[in-house]
Order: sequence, then C-alpha cells, then structure tokens
Amino acid sequence: MSGRSLSIVTPEGITFSLPLAGPLTRFLAWLVDLAAIAALTVLSRQAVLLLGAAGEDVLRALTILLGFAVTIGYGMATEWWLRGQTLGKRLLGLRVVDASGLRLNPSQVVVRNLLRALDALPVFYAVGGAACFLSRRSQRIGDLLAGTVVIRTRHPALPDLEGLFPAEANALAAHALVSSRLKQRISPGEAAIGLSALARRDQLDADARVALFAALAERYRSLVRLPEEAVDGLSDEQLVRQVVDVLYRGAKP
Repeated sequence: MSGRSLSIVTPEGITFSLPLAGPLTRFLAWLVDLAAIAALTVLSRQAVLLLGAAGEDVLRALTILLGFAVTIGYGMATEWWLRGQTLGKRLLGLRVVDASGLRLNPSQVVVRNLLRALDALPVFYAVGGAACFLSRRSQRIGDLLAGTVVIRTRHPALPDLEGLFPAEANALAAHALVSSRLKQRISPGEAAIGLSALARRDQLDADARVALFAALAERYRSLVRLPEEAVDGLSDEQLVRQVVDVLYRGAKP
C-alpha cells in the first residue's frame, strides 16, 4: 500500500531503492503472528498445567512468565532464524532489514522486539501504527531505535535473469557449501543492491562502475571466504555477477 522506498546511496553517488512496507500490510502480518503466538501460548499453558502439583500462585506466575516469553521470544527467534521474517511477514512478503540495507545483527532484533510493548499501546498497535504513518521510512518506534526498516520482498518483479547472466560456467555454484553460506550471510538488501547494480551497469560511467563493483566484491568477500580456485582470474564485476547468480538462482522473474 505504501509508495515509500528506502534509498541507499553508495560512496560512488549511485542510489538504489528498496520498497518499504506500509502500516496496513504490517498490521496484517502481525495478525498472522498473533495467531501463531496464541497457539504457542496455549501449548505453554498446557505444559504448565502438567505441573499441577505446584501451588496455584506458582502456576499463575509461571503462566505469566511463559506468556511474556512466548510473546517476545517468538519475534526474536523467528526474525533471527528466518533472516528478518516472522511467519506473518513471510506470508505477506515482508522482511526486516538494517536501515542501511545490511544484515540484521542480534541487538537490533532484541531491541525492536522488546519495544513491541510500547508500540502496541494502547491497543492494536496504535502507537506503532501512528509512528509508521508519520515516519518517512514507515518505522514504528522499535524500528527507529533499532535502526531497522521493513521492506516488501515480492515487488518489484525481478528483471530477466537469463539476459542478465551470460551463459557461462559459474565456478561458485559448483561449491555447495559456499553457495549455502552466501545465501545465509548476504542480506536481502545487499543482494538486491548487487542485482540492481548489474541491471544498471551499462548506465554507469567507467570510473563509477569500477569503483562500485570493487566495493560490492570486497563486501561479499568479507562475508564469505571464497575458494581461490573458483574466483582466481575473475574481475570484481564478474565476481559480483557470479555471487548474485548464486543468490537468485531458481528465482522467478
């Protein structure tokens, strides 16, 4: 619903945009997550009831503690293990990323989820929803303090990948472990920047093109140790092309 986007400007002065999720889409994702949390809460209460021998006060305290742990822990666990997604976000095609497009770090996941209690006030995320409407980057209070944004992952459609990647052997794709680590460690924002850079490479002047792909290649190398035999002799642009090919292989345009 939101027409806002996150603009990322590289040191070379090149701007990339990622579409931001609006309050309505985020609210719908939260409703899905709320159902998941409710189911987990019921299961946790059933587990508490198995301790029937404990006193009533103890059972009540355990129920409250487990309810809090499930509510807060659900978001932390899913956003970390699913790389910025909860079940609701995955269903609605949303993802949490660092505000600069980089990968989330654990402290950001913890902060934005701890502050859900504030964003949820007084009811139905009224404070968080108002913050999203007023924020230039559709951020709730938890996002503002954690330095995160929520982007839409299903839009826009991918460019013609067959035309973007020449029909040449991809040495990185032959290394299953390396391919897996690339997909785990490169954030969706960084992957999108690499893809956009390749799609727009012919529009860049020569110096900016060389500098941009050098920076992207260095970033990818810093995240994953690439086998020398696979990247030996590759230019920075060729390396980025092979990495992005691995990241988007099998994706539907």
